[in-house]
Amino acid sequence: MGNIYSLIMAGGQGTRFWPESTSRKPKQYLSLVSNQSLLADTLDRLDGLVGKEQRYIVTVKEQESLVLEDSASKIGAGQVVFEPSGRNTAPCILLSLATLLKNGASESDVVAILPSDHVILNKNGFQQSIQSAASVATEKKRIITIGIPPHFPHTGFGYIQTGAELSENALDVITFKEKPNLETAISYLESGKYLWNAGMFVAEIGVLLGEFKEHSPEIYSFYDELYAAIGNDSEVARTYSKLPSVSIDYAIMEKSKKMGLCKANFDWNDLGSWDALSTVVDETEGNTLVSAKNHYFEEAKGNVIYTPDQFVGLIGVEDLIVIANGKSVVVLPKSDSQKVKNIVTYLKDKDYGKDLL
Repeated sequence: MGNIYSLIMAGGQGTRFWPESTSRKPKQYLSLVSNQSLLADTLDRLDGLVGKEQRYIVTVKEQESLVLEDSASKIGAGQVVFEPSGRNTAPCILLSLATLLKNGASESDVVAILPSDHVILNKNGFQQSIQSAASVATEKKRIITIGIPPHFPHTGFGYIQTGAELSENALDVITFKEKPNLETAISYLESGKYLWNAGMFVAEIGVLLGEFKEHSPEIYSFYDELYAAIGNDSEVARTYSKLPSVSIDYAIMEKSKKMGLCKANFDWNDLGSWDALSTVVDETEGNTLVSAKNHYFEEAKGNVIYTPDQFVGLIGVEDLIVIANGKSVVVLPKSDSQKVKNIVTYLKDKDYGKDLL
């Protein structure tokens, strides 16, 4: 097996953690479960598995100062790939693979494509799973995804249907399923053949390029031009603007006959909403106190609180999300955590909204 590289996908601009997560500072740059950002936690998780000179991050130019600050001393120089324009995940992965090869990687080297904003507390289990996936990917010439054994019939995650055993530690992948309704999710769990899709992929660089060529020729046709342009930002931007905007799932993963799966040997949380923090942050007097200068709780339990640099007092309330960051205050039931997006939608149409988003 060749070297293991990592490619951290850090260009997202989600607003499910608004008002703290904004277009100017998305979730991956927030400190929600430790004293550093989720991106920095993701990089630290690679210590001992992927050398600093083999770690790459792909993001957008608007996040340059954020990504450089959070990755300082955790990656080598020149290892942030800036997407010239928003073209979805397939083009930015192709650009990143070209950059790795231009910088000295070989097609026989393995790359682990990982999200930047998930919470994984079991570092050893994570590294064992990635190492196992890399071994299977090399031996079987497959793209190996990491499947999360489901704990309950979640309707907010995509699922992966598994097939026959590929090796001692891996299964064949039959198909990817979109987010199901509750009845379908229950049937998935009962079958024992489905796992949650965590959006992690491990493969040899050459195998990925081969699957681009076979299943997404309209994107791959620009590979040589992109490779030649690397080092000249204006030429990269000119070429990149020609690529169709397509997700990696649609471009390759849903079509490939070379997919395999390793089951995750670690905890996992994609932090899809504020209430998810209650599963990864230790309780304080019966509440999830993510951040606050000081607090007072009286007959209050099950609440999620994020009020950095501010005192918070709660009396006689349960199962609320309480957010205050000096610019905005948000209070809603935990059961309605996804409705934060309604506030974001409302603010997009207001003159004052641009200062809050």
